[in-house]
Amino acid sequence: MTRSTAGQPKTHARRSVRTDGATAQEQLLDAAQELFYRDGIRAIGVDAVVERAGVNKMSLYRRFASKDELVVAYLERMDEGFRRRFETSVAKHPDEPAMQMIQALEDLVKRASSPDYRGCPFLNVACEFGDPAHSARQSVERNKNYLMTRLVEIGTAAGADNPVELAESLALLVDGIYATSQTYGPGSGPMRAAPRIARTLIAAACPAHRKQDSHD
Repeated sequence: MTRSTAGQPKTHARRSVRTDGATAQEQLLDAAQELFYRDGIRAIGVDAVVERAGVNKMSLYRRFASKDELVVAYLERMDEGFRRRFETSVAKHPDEPAMQMIQALEDLVKRASSPDYRGCPFLNVACEFGDPAHSARQSVERNKNYLMTRLVEIGTAAGADNPVELAESLALLVDGIYATSQTYGPGSGPMRAAPRIARTLIAAACPAHRKQDSHD
């Protein structure tokens, strides 16, 4: 029960148990997302997820055969969110591929400056799970492959001399934003430098963009 008495800590009220299967699954994923992202996957057991979701353990195992399956479902949800945000950034500059890449970095810096931001969930998982054959690591690979593929596509559309090299450089910047958000802190100088570095990389890689900048 939640208390508001002065001097006593507040605790989250336990949610009521829902019998609807789809609702229970969403509650479990909501709880897993909150706890796994904040505290790490290995630090959180299924009992904590069940308690936070307000369902019984049988409800969890009806939908996820193991904790690993729950982890993969959590990562799939995080991947969907990442792709949606990335494409939203790209859509802000139709027919301007160079600006699409810069916008994606600017929006990521803004997101990573939130006080409750805990970095990239996929980078976090890669640090927690050493076995590249683990299902969680395969989820990481799918997410990073998506980002690399899209950066190569956009770099090609921007007329980059070497789209793969540009994509790799920008991917390094992305991971740098994730890391510095946790080490230097939200809104730090290294984070804010990333879009400026991206502009320099894109201008050097894309002759058409260099020419456009010279006329601006």
